[in-house]
Amino acid sequence: MGLTAIDLGLRGAASGVFLLIILAALLRRATSQQALLGMAMSAGGVFYAIATAPFFPKSSWWWVLPIMSAQPALFWLWARSAFDDDFVLRRWHGALWLGIVAFGFALTLGWAYSPALAGAGGRGLALLNLALALAAAVQTVKTWRADLVARRRRLRLAMLAINVGLIVVFAGAGFAAIPVAVPGAPGSLPTALVLFVVAMMAGVGTLATPPAVPVDDVTAAIASGEAGGADRAPSARVVVDPLLLRRLDHLMSVERTYRQEGLAIGALAARLGVPEHRLRQAINEGLGYRNFNAYLNHYRIADARLALSDVTQREVPVLTIAMDAGFQSIGPFNRAFKAETGVTPTEFRREALSRPVMADIGEPQREIG
Repeated sequence: MGLTAIDLGLRGAASGVFLLIILAALLRRATSQQALLGMAMSAGGVFYAIATAPFFPKSSWWWVLPIMSAQPALFWLWARSAFDDDFVLRRWHGALWLGIVAFGFALTLGWAYSPALAGAGGRGLALLNLALALAAAVQTVKTWRADLVARRRRLRLAMLAINVGLIVVFAGAGFAAIPVAVPGAPGSLPTALVLFVVAMMAGVGTLATPPAVPVDDVTAAIASGEAGGADRAPSARVVVDPLLLRRLDHLMSVERTYRQEGLAIGALAARLGVPEHRLRQAINEGLGYRNFNAYLNHYRIADARLALSDVTQREVPVLTIAMDAGFQSIGPFNRAFKAETGVTPTEFRREALSRPVMADIGEPQREIG
């Protein structure tokens, strides 16, 4: 009974932290897709902590298990939104979650009539959960190097390891004799301990995260070398070296280093002669970018817009312009260009070249971007 009491206490503490995360998001009026998915994940954590607790009535598992079986899909979507700044939640994502829940209900209700068929379906559902866990792992690893947010870089791998571990255990139980299994019931202290650790890490990552520093006139003035920028907004928490920002701006604006194929932040830091973590801090806290690729694409898209607007380059293929700007293929270029301008490169060129030539005479040059 002593271990059971500890088990229940850990589950209660984890549920309390998850509820605090939801409350904090509601008080902040957070409406971003990451916040909504985070609240859904937290609610799922509370549900999981209760449903897998010792002495939870097994008679309720027929409706509990299908909902829990869709938790890996929620985690995958949360990982996409948390670790990919370009991710957009689509309707088919919700349809996937509902489909898994419906399939789980079909398995639990059909278990009494066809155990063999339900068991096969449960193993298929377990494979799907493992695939979603693997997809979340790949997403985290794929975007780890380009991540400029120090707190997110520190927490993402630990959170991923623990959450994927839970998903693997949960999905692995699907290969057992029941269609959707729960690693709970009496003696589930390890599950409760992992839930508590996950809740604490999620709480630290959510409740202790300071507001992001936006791109404002101060950072723009520092990057361009203009004087008096810091006096205009003394509350801005910019702690990076102004000289480093000016050197970085020179590399990008004058030497056009962004055109280098496959440019990584490590290579850029070596060229500047500074530690990589200092460069990450400069771009994130000094210029407001959360992702290194987004920072490079700012300059690359501006370069491409100039080329696409140039009458003398009207016959140059869009792919050539994209690769000259630093993109390695046409797909990422088209997506980044449309996200930045709202139109495709071809549409932008057609509109830019159709404007009367005399309309721009006498207008001052403006920076594109």
